[in-house]
Amino acid sequence: MLISIIFLLVLSPFVSVAPAAEVFRFSSYYGDHMVLQKAPAKAVVWGFGQTGAEVVVSLSEPHKGSASSALVVNGIWRTTLNPVEAGGPYNLTASQNTTKSSITLTDVLFGDIWICSGQSNMAFTVSQLINATEELAMASKFPNVRIFQAALEQSSKELIDLAGVEVPWSRPTAKLLGGKPFSHFSAVCWLFGRYLYDTLNYPIGIVETCWGGTPVEAWSSPRALHKCGLKSSESSVPYSPLPVESNLLLNVSEKWKSSVLWNAMIHPLLNMTITGAIWYQGEDNTNYNRDDYNCSFPGMIDDWRMAFHEGSGGQTALDFPFGFVQLSTFRRKDQHDGFREIRWHQTADYGFAPNERMKNTFMAVAIDLPDDKSPWGSIHPEYKRDVAHRLVLGARAVAYGEKNVSFQGPFPSQIVLNQFFIRIVFNQDIKVTLDDDFFEICCFEEKKCGSDENWLPSSIIKHGLNYVFISIPPPCSDASVKAVRYLWTDWPCKFKACPIYSSDGLLPAPPFILAITKQ
Repeated sequence: MLISIIFLLVLSPFVSVAPAAEVFRFSSYYGDHMVLQKAPAKAVVWGFGQTGAEVVVSLSEPHKGSASSALVVNGIWRTTLNPVEAGGPYNLTASQNTTKSSITLTDVLFGDIWICSGQSNMAFTVSQLINATEELAMASKFPNVRIFQAALEQSSKELIDLAGVEVPWSRPTAKLLGGKPFSHFSAVCWLFGRYLYDTLNYPIGIVETCWGGTPVEAWSSPRALHKCGLKSSESSVPYSPLPVESNLLLNVSEKWKSSVLWNAMIHPLLNMTITGAIWYQGEDNTNYNRDDYNCSFPGMIDDWRMAFHEGSGGQTALDFPFGFVQLSTFRRKDQHDGFREIRWHQTADYGFAPNERMKNTFMAVAIDLPDDKSPWGSIHPEYKRDVAHRLVLGARAVAYGEKNVSFQGPFPSQIVLNQFFIRIVFNQDIKVTLDDDFFEICCFEEKKCGSDENWLPSSIIKHGLNYVFISIPPPCSDASVKAVRYLWTDWPCKFKACPIYSSDGLLPAPPFILAITKQ
């Protein structure tokens, strides 16, 4: 019953546009070269037609005998295909009995579909990569990694279908991947799909729906925001298509109304059966509802999961895997731009993912990938290959259940205070470089640890297989130490040169701030 109610709510904004609904067609995000979700899930197929007509949907051989049908209600038809194993290509045909018309989509594959969303670092295109020429030359070698991109649209109401399509389902080409900056196609999305295909060796569909300079509130439904005590903003100003450092940290409540991108660029996709989603966003919340991000971001994930599950008639998993990129860097030695707080809040204040609040998630740490020479500004680092590689490690472990895949950097499992030092034990073996001032300790009352002036630099004085000892600087004593934090600045490290990594040197320990227990 709940699924039916949700679907009717989805349809309601469209019903008033009756004439367009009479045109027999698939919805906007079906087309030649598309990828539909493979078995064991069932792909949902829907479109528009003549009210009262019957629409029959069928696949070409060897699935020709497994046709499904649906009645057109209020100008919309919808059906769910039987499960199809990964592979293809197939033809997909929809026929309407009243008009004796049919539409056939060709070169249809079945595989896994991933949604790619967020702001400008997700919109950052393949042509902007530091190795763009090499990457674009490889595009045609991956014909089974198919791309789709929603157009930039806003709406004050939830739309049933996308208002526009920037890139219809396509085989990858250098031209499609190498559009103008921040237009199409997403570098992180493409590299994630390509690397995933290298592992899985079956079709991957990647759906880009992102917009630069946007806060999480624009991508969240009103119900998700309500659960965090956030209200819709009433004012907005015209969008600047290329957010730069000078305007990034403006009060974005004056730029974006809440839910306008949820309405126009996520809600229309809910009927799609998907495998999971990846996300690269947070910069525009460093100065807007920053202290609520530990609720608004995990709350958005929960809400997307519920909505995609119900919109697909239960075919998309209720806890589908969700990967995200922890923010990289912006300004050197700036303690007040909000990046360190947002990094922490991206994990619901656990410091790592998955965790109890954010189950079935995975995180790519990017704090060790600064890029002050990026022509797009330091807030847009060019090293997206590393980001995508770390995301794929997380997907392999969390989404696909691969064993013995390391996807998380070291994180403290125990912090113990000694008379002369602090011993930090990590949850895995570590590789350490002995550099100073990456750790800080607070030796004041806990309520005073919120002030940066009460944190003092601490150095690594010894390390072992899975632990470090850090100093207790004067005037602190073992009796006064309250907390320890690590990499708690915007720009703490040089490129791939933070002090603590996994034992293979590939995955950095994420930033953290933790209370100390006394022994």
